[in-house]
Amino acid sequence: MTTRNRLLAGMAAPALVFALLARWALSGASMPFDTAVRAAVHAWASPPLTFVMLAATSLGSEFLLAPLAAILLWRWTATGRRRLAVRAAVLGLSAELLAQLLKLALARPRPPVFFGLSPAETHSFPSGHAFVATVFYGLVAMVFLAGSPSRGKRAAVAALACLGSLAIGFSRVYLGYHYPSDVLAGWALAAAWLALAKLTLPGAAE
Repeated sequence: MTTRNRLLAGMAAPALVFALLARWALSGASMPFDTAVRAAVHAWASPPLTFVMLAATSLGSEFLLAPLAAILLWRWTATGRRRLAVRAAVLGLSAELLAQLLKLALARPRPPVFFGLSPAETHSFPSGHAFVATVFYGLVAMVFLAGSPSRGKRAAVAALACLGSLAIGFSRVYLGYHYPSDVLAGWALAAAWLALAKLTLPGAAE
């Protein structure tokens, strides 16, 4: 199987998982799972862990991602990688747009938040933090690893991106902003989006 065909399969499989999760969540069938996991996660609550989770969730906030993206795009453009910068910007912005459109179309109500936090104003499914932040950090990892011969470096950067995504997604459940199925759907959609990125970013699929 060629690299292109593997990436196409890598898009199709998580997209199917997302569709199945959407059907499961929106039918209400996921609620026993969602409420059980929320209760189990909330049972671990402590002030130090809450502080860590607030920090983790901020890693997926647009207030952090937007300036980071602007700095990276400027840097890539300044170093002669304008094509990369444009395509990365399109992939990132379209991921954010897709997340908002899906929230509006599917209109799943948010669960009650914990710890007296202010509730979010958008709908719940899929988790925008899980989707958009995973796409962002995944794209950054792809760019930094493109052409790198070092297996250790590749493994370390990939692990860091994955751990960051896991921490952000977990924080959304811990803080009460999302059901677990929202986060799982966000990760599935991000996996499909990153496979698309591998097909479209210069040199990423080589």
